[in-house]
Amino acid sequence: MSRTKVYIDGQSGTTGLQIYDRIGARDDLELLRIDEDKRHDPDERRKFLNSADIVFLCLPDEGAREAVAMIDNPDVRVIDASTAHRTADGWVYGFPELSKEQREAIRTSKRVANPGCHATGLISTAAPLVRMGILPADYPLTCYSLTGYSGGGKKMIAQYEQAERPAQLSAPGIYGLSLHHKHVPEMQKMTGLQYAPVFMPVVDDYYKGMATTIMLCSRLLKGHPSAQDVCERLQAYYAGEHFVEVLPFGTNEKTIYANQLAGTNRLQIIVCGHEEQISVTALFDNLGKGASGAAVQNMNIMLGLEETTGLE
Repeated sequence: MSRTKVYIDGQSGTTGLQIYDRIGARDDLELLRIDEDKRHDPDERRKFLNSADIVFLCLPDEGAREAVAMIDNPDVRVIDASTAHRTADGWVYGFPELSKEQREAIRTSKRVANPGCHATGLISTAAPLVRMGILPADYPLTCYSLTGYSGGGKKMIAQYEQAERPAQLSAPGIYGLSLHHKHVPEMQKMTGLQYAPVFMPVVDDYYKGMATTIMLCSRLLKGHPSAQDVCERLQAYYAGEHFVEVLPFGTNEKTIYANQLAGTNRLQIIVCGHEEQISVTALFDNLGKGASGAAVQNMNIMLGLEETTGLE
């Protein structure tokens, strides 16, 4: 039986390396590897991009757009891990748990935009609430998201792991202070919110893991649900999903640690609060379900394989 040919453009970056770790040993795939000294050669890149069945783009946005323009083989299917195509026409957003229709669109698409890590967290909690009519589309949504430093790529990893580093790197760092984080457009589009959420990311001194939290006032929600009501509605929405799980209300009443699901492709949703105020946290690995794991899951769907293949 012929194997599916896979090419990772940007194979030496954090996301590319993580994808390779997840699929490198699979016997159903043939990984095409460009010579290190030719990875910036346009002709060589074009040859590899057009020889693959599946291409992962693990590049800066401009590099991803350039790569797509090089592909003239109509049979090549692309999964782009950059921000370049997440709100672009003709591209399917790669969060299959959003709905049966979303999963089917991924399965049949030739162009899939892999979600951003912070966006995965916010969309997983807010989008279902909007779709179920609980969260009004004009709600003034706020969100903060705690991430490990691996989300910043090789440069940030090197900063945090240097032998002698600035003392401030031992404390949480609030960034994206312009409130124009690059994930906000996909957050707004995929949730269906009329207004962009006020989003504040925080990086801290641990390698990987993410906790993305939205905070809600019951009096502004349709039907004025309690935190427990919201939890039960989300449980029903995600019933039967393998990688996304909503924990029973009251499971975690003390502390949520952002690295609890590091090394997995799982995403847990934890609802806390009471009758008047509600917090909804998505807990996952920023390199797993927030990046490379999600990309491999999308590839499995596109190839008609079990979604868990290579991810358990």
